[in-house]
Amino acid sequence: MNAPIPRILLTGFDPFGGESINPSWEAVRALHGRRIGGHRIVALQLPTEFAGSLRMLKAAVREQAPAILLGVGQAGGRRQLSIERVAINLQDARIPDNAGVQPVDEPVIAGGPAAYFSTLPIKAMLAALHAQGLPAEISNSAGTYVCNHIAYAMLHLAAKRRGMRAGFIHIPYLPVQAAQRHGSASMALADVVRCLEIALRTAIATPVDRRLGAGALD
Repeated sequence: MNAPIPRILLTGFDPFGGESINPSWEAVRALHGRRIGGHRIVALQLPTEFAGSLRMLKAAVREQAPAILLGVGQAGGRRQLSIERVAINLQDARIPDNAGVQPVDEPVIAGGPAAYFSTLPIKAMLAALHAQGLPAEISNSAGTYVCNHIAYAMLHLAAKRRGMRAGFIHIPYLPVQAAQRHGSASMALADVVRCLEIALRTAIATPVDRRLGAGALD
């Protein structure tokens, strides 16, 4: 009997905050079913809701038992792809989620650690993206909205499952979104998809991260 193909669970979000599109889902769904490094990608759209996204994520992890969990989210205003280093156990929403819920100073997981660090090789991923001339950075804050909520939940779930690694990436607006906001940065969808492919291929091939300076002064 052939061994099952290991899976990557790749998640994006539905539109929120009055948007008609969310670049995270557009990029993630373009990779659904692809094979990368001997792994098969399963794409999942999560609702931009605190409770609803967590329920759906838990169900998908039970069903797929992925080797890698990678969440992708929109971060309008960021100028390049941001590989998140850390997720914190905090929900503090500036705007309501798509279910109308707006938690303030509440934990993602009651009793959970204050924070989790990504278990993906974020420095190696950064170096691989830069080697291909793609704009990327290490980010030290995933915010306190639904993206951080899911990033923390992914790392919490991965910490309880042997061999599972997890992380999160924020991406800028698509050009069609930035065109409606004077001066906003954007990244073409094809470039975002290429970035995710490179990041995942690097994650699969790199069990131990590289030691590279990529910190921030502010």
